[in-house]
Amino acid sequence: MQPRPTRPGNTRQIINTNRRLTIWYTAVLVIIGVIIFRLFYLQIIRHDYYQRAALSDQLKQYTIAPERGTIEAYQGGNLVPLVLNQKLYTLYADPTLVKDPDASAAKIAAVIQGDKTAYASAMRAKHSRYQVLAKRLTQSQYQKILAFKLPGIGLQAQDYRVYPQGEVAAQVLGFVNDDGQGEYGLEQQFDSQLAGKPGLLKAITDVNGVPLAASRDNVQINPTPGDNYVLTLDLAMQRQAEDILKQGLQKIGSQSGSLVIMDPNDGSIKALANYPTYDPAKFYDVKDPAAFNDLAVSAPLEVGSIMKTLTVSTGLDQGAITLDSTYNDPGYVTIDGSTIRNVEDIPQNPVSIQEILKYSLNTGAVHIFKQLGGGDFNQKGRDILYDYFTNHFQLGKLTGVEQPAEQPGTIYGPDKGSALNLRYANMAFGQGLTATMLQMASAVSSVLNGGTYYKPHVIDSVTSSSGKVTNTPPTVVRRNVVKPAVSQELQSLMEYVFEQNHGVYEADDHPGYKVGGKTGTGQIAENGGYKAGVYNGTFLGFVGGDKPQYVVAVLVNSPNLPGFESAGAQGAAPIFGKVADMLINDFGVEPATH
Repeated sequence: MQPRPTRPGNTRQIINTNRRLTIWYTAVLVIIGVIIFRLFYLQIIRHDYYQRAALSDQLKQYTIAPERGTIEAYQGGNLVPLVLNQKLYTLYADPTLVKDPDASAAKIAAVIQGDKTAYASAMRAKHSRYQVLAKRLTQSQYQKILAFKLPGIGLQAQDYRVYPQGEVAAQVLGFVNDDGQGEYGLEQQFDSQLAGKPGLLKAITDVNGVPLAASRDNVQINPTPGDNYVLTLDLAMQRQAEDILKQGLQKIGSQSGSLVIMDPNDGSIKALANYPTYDPAKFYDVKDPAAFNDLAVSAPLEVGSIMKTLTVSTGLDQGAITLDSTYNDPGYVTIDGSTIRNVEDIPQNPVSIQEILKYSLNTGAVHIFKQLGGGDFNQKGRDILYDYFTNHFQLGKLTGVEQPAEQPGTIYGPDKGSALNLRYANMAFGQGLTATMLQMASAVSSVLNGGTYYKPHVIDSVTSSSGKVTNTPPTVVRRNVVKPAVSQELQSLMEYVFEQNHGVYEADDHPGYKVGGKTGTGQIAENGGYKAGVYNGTFLGFVGGDKPQYVVAVLVNSPNLPGFESAGAQGAAPIFGKVADMLINDFGVEPATH
């Protein structure tokens, strides 16, 4: 049987149908391919980008503030805190989330006794998402405001510095401002070390901006606490020194001054007092920023006749004079056309080295300078005095004490300028150059301890966040500052001066102990000249037994006292006398054995 032939129309229809199916099938495959590619592109290639975009409204980055390091000092062998941390709170608003500014402001003002109008105004601030309403809120205030559950209102914990000892050692410590930055003192000097390193928290938040701790997207870097510092200061000594300085200055009508007590045998500072002072926890109440300054390290001045102790030491060490030397003093010296005179009348000639210091003879200091030049005023004498002042005694240089505003003072070179011999003659008795009281205490310490200049320091040890303790060893800046014999000679000279003026210094009798010192009075430079009738008073002394245990430097600025010499003798010296009594009575000075 023959098959029935296919009609031409049916064949074309089948072919067209197959073609359409193929086209549709291909189109579907293309569409599916595009979708798969798009999904691959979005979910794999562009995954991070779109994840960031999707989370941008809810992903927040928070800095976790580290705990700032503490500062302590010793008192009777025990460590006592000088600086601690207290958690307080900053109240802020996100104006875009605040629902009812007036009602929210009223509730807040009722808790913290603030200005509700100002709060409401801040909550309406346009183009802002962060408005600080108040700082330093207590834990109780924090809890009360938190209980209101006010939309757009947040509280952020912040560590604030607490100074348990109040004003004690304020200039040494400095303070931390409201932005968390250290200013002045150790808080500024070691700001980064005390501050530590912040941590980091990236968190998914709820609609109110509260981190969801359980979110798997949290990424946290733990903060590193700051280093903890222990000071060389003796807290009990520091307190008494500040009281003595304040009372002494008030008695003589001086508005400001400083007091340094240091151990000459290792450079450690045991007390560093300044007046006026302030409470570091209330730095914002201080009207005059000068109260923040550590005068003993940041205020170079013409120190006056305490410089004669270093001039005498130079002459003794060079062999230009001896303790048995004498000279005839007419009461004045003419150099480079100018005349230098003494404040007091000279004793009967011949004059001894002891009497140069006892009567504070400017002409005596000039005589020693002349002997350094071989009996004449010349380049040789200037070179020697400059070398001792700058290289032996380190004047004109920073001591490196751990305080941020230290100043080096000024020592002029021996071969620059005019009337050089006159300048150096003036420098020999403490005029025409500047130094800080810490520099003077460090310099005379290097003579009295046998000839070693130690770097002065207030840091005893540092403990890192890992618990590693780093002690501060005595740092030798220079050895052989003077010969050991010169050390003994200067001690005897300073003891002699103190004994001869014991009543003026208002010190108690202390048999068996050695106390020595020298007064100074400096003119106050102003507009290329000096203020008329106004002076600064200084005193440089030591207390000890067989060897000096403490060196003390006192500065009184512009005391209300009559006469030139009174600034040192009646202003600074009695303060030293009270300090000497304190040290012998309360702080373990060992009596001499011979």
